[in-house]
Amino acid sequence: MTEGNFVDYIKIYASSGKGGQGSVHLHREKFITKGGPDGGDGGRGGHIILRGDKNMWTLFHLKFKRHFRAESGGAGSASRSTGHDAKDIYIDVPLGTIVRDADTDEILHEITEHQKEVILLPGGKGGLGNWNFKSSTNQTPRYAQPGIDGKEGWFRIELKLLADVGLVGFPNAGKSTLLSVLTAAKPKIADYAFTTLKPNLGIVEHRNHQTFVIADIPGIIEGAAEGKGLGHRFLRHIERNSALLFLIPADSDDINKEYEILLNELKKHNPELLDKERLLAISKTDMLDEELIAEIKEELPKGVETIFISSVAEIGLQKLKDKLWQMLN
Repeated sequence: MTEGNFVDYIKIYASSGKGGQGSVHLHREKFITKGGPDGGDGGRGGHIILRGDKNMWTLFHLKFKRHFRAESGGAGSASRSTGHDAKDIYIDVPLGTIVRDADTDEILHEITEHQKEVILLPGGKGGLGNWNFKSSTNQTPRYAQPGIDGKEGWFRIELKLLADVGLVGFPNAGKSTLLSVLTAAKPKIADYAFTTLKPNLGIVEHRNHQTFVIADIPGIIEGAAEGKGLGHRFLRHIERNSALLFLIPADSDDINKEYEILLNELKKHNPELLDKERLLAISKTDMLDEELIAEIKEELPKGVETIFISSVAEIGLQKLKDKLWQMLN
């Protein structure tokens, strides 16, 4: 899956089917006079149904099909025959999908389980046929109910990636390089800011064939929560992560300040993010000697465990995986 194919926000229009018309029919059969009403009920209109799929991780399949219309139910007929129910329309979405009303911004549904189905718009109920209205005082009703109209509306579908660990850091902190070393993912890597334009997922293999999922979120800068840079578009993905791995390069001018800026941006986006398990990794340490590492340790942020790593030289990576596994379990 390429960066251009990652879509985490889409707007769709959906319309459920109208219920079928109830039948007005009087029974006619040889040797049976005044057989009475026997008009059947109309069938149900088609539902619009959302269904979770663990094998999907993007909304790209909805990019070119944004209108979904279900058919109307069949009309009732003679001999109390009920019209057919219309076929339901299924919209498959990745796990972690949230559906909002496009007009009110209200969260309607959240899909987090494989094959979980929720009815986004119910189909209209079929109308009752005239046999339902027969009574002692009205033995030959010549009317039936029309089907109930379906529902329609515009909806916003948003994806929040379901990953165990989220990588948090400034642009060019080395997040993509770390992801490429720890997993089989092949994110774009270059020596300029905002190389990563879309989140990337990778599966980390730990000891005894144990695995966990790590997500590389596009770089966050100061002011991201207010819309600066790219990070604000993807901060919502961090909400789904069980643990956060902060990555700050060893050649940073002020590691403590960078860490505080990143924490502040997460807090402004959603204060609950600060309740997650956190680990700080100092990257690019292959260019440091023991004396410089000792100096950096004296100025590290308080209250968060720190690990020194190098993705290129593969220094400290097994210790990092062990610690992340311990945090997740």
